Amino acid sequence: MKRQLDAPLLAQESPQGDPIPDKNRREEDAGAAFVLESKGEWWHAGFHLTTAIVGPSILTLPYAFRGLGWCYGFLCLTVMGVVTFYSYYLMSVVLEHCEKSGRRHIRFRELAADILGSGWMFYFVIFIQTAINTGISIGAILLAGECLQIMYSELSPNGSLKLYDFIAMVTAVMIVLSQLPTFHSLRHINLGSLVLSLGYTFLVVGACIHAGTLESAPPRDYSLEPSEASRIFSAFTSISIIAAIFGNGILPEIQATLAPPVTGKMAKGLVMCYSVIFVTFYSAAVSGYWVFGNKSSSNILKSLMPDEGPSLAPTWVLGLAVVFILLQLLAIGLVYSQVAYEILEKKSADVRQGMFSKRNLIPRIVLRTLYVIFCGFFAAMLPFFGDINAVVGAVGFIPLDFVLPMLLYNMTYKPSRSSFTYWINNCIMVVFTGAGLLGTFSSVRQLVLDASKFKPFSSDIVD
Repeated sequence: MKRQLDAPLLAQESPQGDPIPDKNRREEDAGAAFVLESKGEWWHAGFHLTTAIVGPSILTLPYAFRGLGWCYGFLCLTVMGVVTFYSYYLMSVVLEHCEKSGRRHIRFRELAADILGSGWMFYFVIFIQTAINTGISIGAILLAGECLQIMYSELSPNGSLKLYDFIAMVTAVMIVLSQLPTFHSLRHINLGSLVLSLGYTFLVVGACIHAGTLESAPPRDYSLEPSEASRIFSAFTSISIIAAIFGNGILPEIQATLAPPVTGKMAKGLVMCYSVIFVTFYSAAVSGYWVFGNKSSSNILKSLMPDEGPSLAPTWVLGLAVVFILLQLLAIGLVYSQVAYEILEKKSADVRQGMFSKRNLIPRIVLRTLYVIFCGFFAAMLPFFGDINAVVGAVGFIPLDFVLPMLLYNMTYKPSRSSFTYWINNCIMVVFTGAGLLGTFSSVRQLVLDASKFKPFSSDIVD
């Protein structure tokens, strides 16, 4: 049904159970007032965006290339980059349009429910965002635990500590950091995260180039799976992984941290973020796949530090890269927990009592601690980092980042059906809906196959 765009009518017709808040209700919303307080500048949004997108998951790109090969790997990486930049820009424009109309939205779920006018859409977005946030939080803790395990195995090759011990250590640190009360309070941490992402990318690229020039360099084989069915499944799994690496899923919440008016600020933040993406994504993908080909691990550091034989790069280079990665993973875990914290704060806190009042501080500590423990437990129980990336990409990032922004733009601006914008948006929605469905099937299939190789709480991460 066609929606009217005036604010009073929207307030009356918003979904039952959790309506789109009007100004008065938002002032009493602790999730909005505390977690998503709006004080940031455009460069702060750039820091948040870069942390949300440019993470150690880029070390999975050579692994994704092994299911696509050189040509399709480059094509997929480029297409995903162009489409996600376009998608995020459209969403920022829609959010700015709503703000100018007197309906500033600070949550993805409220934006979708407002424009699409459907109660089920509100809960669909909550479900998808929860899957993304939890999946990325689990993946961040898991990979951070692996980083600690790598350093430990170099220092004590015969040590008794297992992967789940290091995951428990990371979980304890995350519990402490999770008590930072607002998204905006992460801005300095996320600036450090941006610098760290450039640092370990350059270190890993240099290590790969060094490994590729050694006389003992591994033999290079860029062939794909032998059977056609396996090649198809591997290709769609790789597409899902790349979608997850480019994915965000929390752009409205990041834009909510900007001090109003927000016009043009998110576009500047996106340009900053994608400048870092261009440098890091292509260099990591090319250097890693060039050296290891179809033997690339889901974490290229494992390929550079094989279980048998010496490391393929100087130990200090790899050690420094691991430290940088470990530190950035803490920032990523914090960023992707903010939507969960906002939901918890909205339900448990009283905005009239103050952010650090005893009434609000105790529930915040308890609920955030339980959430981090939940993520840490599943990270230890299910060590499938590459497969988790693929499933999260297909189930979460593809609908939120490749489908909904185009739909929201078309519903808001109603471009002519003969216009290029209308058709390109529809084509993107159709293509990526199909890719998401196939990617979900192939990713879950791969996860099931890998699950048979390991027992719960294994000490190794499966590729």
